[in-house]
Amino acid sequence: MKACILKRPAPVETNPLSFADVPLPQPADGEVLVRVTYCGVCRTDLHVVEGELPPRKSPVIPGHQVVGVVEAPGKGAGHKFPSGSRVGIAWLHHTDGTCEYCRSGAENLCDDPTFTGYTVDGGYAEYVVAPEDFVYAIPESFSDEQAAPLLCAGIIGFRCLRLSGIKEGGRLGFYGFGAAAHLAIQVALHWNVDVYAMTRDARHQRLALDLGAKWAGDTFAEPPEKLEAAIVFAPAGAIIPAALYSLRKGGTLILGGIHMSPIPSFSYDLLYQERTIRSVANNTRNDGEDFLRIAAEIPIHARAQLFPLQDANRALNALKSDAIDGAAVLKIAR
Repeated sequence: MKACILKRPAPVETNPLSFADVPLPQPADGEVLVRVTYCGVCRTDLHVVEGELPPRKSPVIPGHQVVGVVEAPGKGAGHKFPSGSRVGIAWLHHTDGTCEYCRSGAENLCDDPTFTGYTVDGGYAEYVVAPEDFVYAIPESFSDEQAAPLLCAGIIGFRCLRLSGIKEGGRLGFYGFGAAAHLAIQVALHWNVDVYAMTRDARHQRLALDLGAKWAGDTFAEPPEKLEAAIVFAPAGAIIPAALYSLRKGGTLILGGIHMSPIPSFSYDLLYQERTIRSVANNTRNDGEDFLRIAAEIPIHARAQLFPLQDANRALNALKSDAIDGAAVLKIAR
């Protein structure tokens, strides 16, 4: 099969992914072989490719927002998703199911997890394998290209919204307005929440306003009203003091990224008055199932900019330079 392979991490400007022929993966017990149709390009992929996440498998095929069709089940699989089923594969590839976190319902914090496109090969390829129990059914209302960004940008944005504790009628800030934010705002508006967008790119400010944000301004601009909660989607630690300053007393700041640049020191006054900072780590399968159901009810519309599989390096470069309005998605042509 054709795939984009990362042999060693390097700046995306050097185009480190190789487009090559590799052996077709074979499903192990409990796994399904999926023929990939589309795969979203996520900022986490950028962190994997550039080595900001320490390498865990080398070489590796990135990609964890995978939509495709079950081609063949492995031994013991196929009962939930028989051949021909349209499915999605997300970041959380597998958990041990036995550690204290898994037993308590916090499988996103599993002690021994595997991650699609990072510790196991992912969806920048014509085929991928995944445990059937960690595969999602795709709502019929979404096309494959529309569904791909939902599988990480959508799920993580949804988990951020949940952990923010935002209520109907509340004021919520988004710092950074890329793939996750352009989906999360649609859920927030569905919940009758006012969204304020802080982002450095004027195009993304316009996108936020087009999607229904009450106000949009520069990353470090002060919103016109104090916020009950804010989510930092951009991987820039320098944003945190400004985001804390935007919160009212008792407000919650959610950090939505898997990687972030160093956080500068700041006055305790910004944190005082029972403001809270909380990170988001991965997702549970329950997050994914709940989000996909709500996304279909709204229905959410993902803005997808398509690239052919062999242009994955170009897609990553565009993502790094904030040249994507919405989400970048690879089309896997055969």
